[in-house]
Amino acid sequence: MDKLWKKYRLNRINIRSGKLIGLVVLGVILVLVPWLVHSPYYMHLLIMVGIYAVLAMTFIFLLRTGLITLAIAAFWGIGAYSSALLTMRLDLSFWLALPLSAIITGIIGFCIGYIFVRSPGFAFIILTASLGMAIVHVFGTFDVFGGYLGITGIPAPDPILLPFLAPIKFSRVDKTAYYYLMLFLVLLVVLALRAFYSAWTGRAWRAIGLSPRLAESLGVNLFRYRLLAFVIASAAAGLMGSFYAHYMQSLVPGAFVVIKTIYAHIYAILGGIGFAISGPVIGAFIMTIVPELLRVVREFEPIFTGLFLILLVLFLPNGLLGLLSLRQRVERPSESIARVGRWIRDYLPTSRSEHENRK
Repeated sequence: MDKLWKKYRLNRINIRSGKLIGLVVLGVILVLVPWLVHSPYYMHLLIMVGIYAVLAMTFIFLLRTGLITLAIAAFWGIGAYSSALLTMRLDLSFWLALPLSAIITGIIGFCIGYIFVRSPGFAFIILTASLGMAIVHVFGTFDVFGGYLGITGIPAPDPILLPFLAPIKFSRVDKTAYYYLMLFLVLLVVLALRAFYSAWTGRAWRAIGLSPRLAESLGVNLFRYRLLAFVIASAAAGLMGSFYAHYMQSLVPGAFVVIKTIYAHIYAILGGIGFAISGPVIGAFIMTIVPELLRVVREFEPIFTGLFLILLVLFLPNGLLGLLSLRQRVERPSESIARVGRWIRDYLPTSRSEHENRK
């Protein structure tokens, strides 16, 4: 028994060491990208990959609570228009408008989610789809949002002044500064999501996703935890919307249509729903870069892309990263429910006081 335990611990250490080395190598590559990629166009694609990856992360974030949303692009647009108006109408700095836009989007998400989250399932899908379609018309109807012609002349982020160094300026020609800002925001969102996943909130969301009725019977407040997830996902989308507005320096309502939310779903499914962080990144990268590479055969690019997605759904339902799961455990429904119940009972505090006592 001791030998098996030592072997298990050794395997765990090797896995963690491998992940750490992989993260370090990936970080070095991401930092060196501006020195390896000299084309502004490809730098633009990489920046958009970061934005799309975060939007796909919010989809998985809500999906783990049993909610399928079609309003990701709507909150992305709310964050973008909020940041544009804060800087252009109130003359605020981008660095102040950036967090304020996320906060405003989160507050709007709370107000909307307080109503929508009470109707999970198919009703929630219809409600968020209606919101996704309505928000485009709101942006296009009212003059404060620039109408359907949109808003132009959105200022770039203010230069970053560092002691003893030249100012870091944001330019449309040299996108290096935008790229590093995008990396920082993506890292910020990833760390925040990881923190929620690792905390007692993450265990509650996982329990809800596995069996809402069982989780509720054991004291988990479905409405409260789903509303919290909805607000966090909305704020994350709004944060990337603020960056998008000042990166593109113009906005039109058509940039936030419901089909953009469908794309976020595709990115998450392509990479793998079971991989909350790496799946969206892989999916967004492939679905952004590959269609661009296929533009040499522009007439056939939609056919190739559609065929690729069909084959993926048929033969890789767990996404590309699902290939890493060489062994999948199949359980009968009764065994699965029993395992979920034991897991919730052992690891999920039924109240905040009990959680603190266990600490």
